[in-house]
Amino acid sequence: MGQIFLVRHGQASFGAVNYDQLSELGYEQARLLGQWYANGRQSFQRVVTGGMARHRQTADTCLAELPKPQLAEADWITDQGFAEFDHHEVLLRHCPEFADAVAFKALLARHVDPPRALEHLFRAAMQRWMGGWHDDDYKETWPAFRRRCVAALERLDTDSSKQATIVFTSGGVISTLMQHLLGLQDYQVMEMNWTLANCAVTKLLQRPGQFTLSYLNNYAHLEWLGQPGAVTYR
Repeated sequence: MGQIFLVRHGQASFGAVNYDQLSELGYEQARLLGQWYANGRQSFQRVVTGGMARHRQTADTCLAELPKPQLAEADWITDQGFAEFDHHEVLLRHCPEFADAVAFKALLARHVDPPRALEHLFRAAMQRWMGGWHDDDYKETWPAFRRRCVAALERLDTDSSKQATIVFTSGGVISTLMQHLLGLQDYQVMEMNWTLANCAVTKLLQRPGQFTLSYLNNYAHLEWLGQPGAVTYR
């Protein structure tokens, strides 16, 4: 039976000019995951990244903690099918102020609880994207994104009964794959995406033509090895 470990990237740089970079804490989260795997003598025969900088940074930092011979023997693949949806575009189409960082921060600052206000804005933006009434506004529609994610997973289908694959990707991709495997509704994808921790792991078991969920959103490595505050969601 094959194993597929879907890793959400470490904390990125939300609010910075370039979001697609790990924060200092994001690098630490990736190191902790690597130490967890090294301690458990977990090896990987295939490493897949979704093509974004934060995916590769998480992969490089995590797997640097594993024994070097094992890392060198792994088959590294970049598959854009595991790239995240364009959250910038999704937010911008719902909230034009998002185009101006100063204006967007001022918008959030008018609320008593800015993080909660951001959550509500993001949920509404996701509903607009997923609803299907404004598909012409987006470079990639929700159905297209969903098909892309499922196709990427299916490319991991293999006849090998023991191969372990680790995939460094994003929360939207993982949530969408859970919808595919568990038959979730669109709104449940949004809810799940909001609760996946940075550098958490979702494990699938794989037989030819079949994927089964083993566990979801495991971040025990951050709780066990990390300092207070090591578990983040944004």
